[in-house]
Amino acid sequence: MTADSETSEHTPFHRTPEELLAGVDGVRESPRDAGVLELVVVRPGTCQRRVLEAATLDLELGVVGDTWIERGSSRTTDGGPNPEAQVTVMNSRAVDLVATTRERWPLAGDQLYVDLDLSTENLPTGTLLEIGDARLEVTAAPHTGCAQFKERFGVEALRLTATPDGRSLRLRGINTRVVRGGDVRPGDTVRVVRSEGTA
Repeated sequence: MTADSETSEHTPFHRTPEELLAGVDGVRESPRDAGVLELVVVRPGTCQRRVLEAATLDLELGVVGDTWIERGSSRTTDGGPNPEAQVTVMNSRAVDLVATTRERWPLAGDQLYVDLDLSTENLPTGTLLEIGDARLEVTAAPHTGCAQFKERFGVEALRLTATPDGRSLRLRGINTRVVRGGDVRPGDTVRVVRSEGTA
């Protein structure tokens, strides 16, 4: 089952720099090894979001029902979709900090929202994440804020994601690719698969 919603800006409420900085400590407290998938969202069309009760992650399509496969990228030689940015993942505490309400989380434009430490220290490139039946690999592709992020959450929120702390914590989120397809749903455990010898 799904719930459809067109992106609604409403009257944007943007947090102050002081409020944003005060909330960063909460993001730092995210679990490191096993978290929870809080929300799954796809973009069926321009400025549209669909919140899903369950989704399929596919090796070729990314999140089934999302328009990633139709979106071009300046980072690919043929202008096609970037396989290193197949599924975007954002920390649920970070999105809650900038969005102010859960109903505005989907405006960030990511597909998976997880309560998990996404920092560069905790999830270096190549780290695997198991969610439900699926497995994702963290890629090196940068995930940065854009004009739409600034419009929806404010210039201070965008600036926060670009600070050294913001980059280290990956407050804007991470890019991943599907390495094993499968079904996922909110409430699933998000487990970090670490290489032998890593913390």
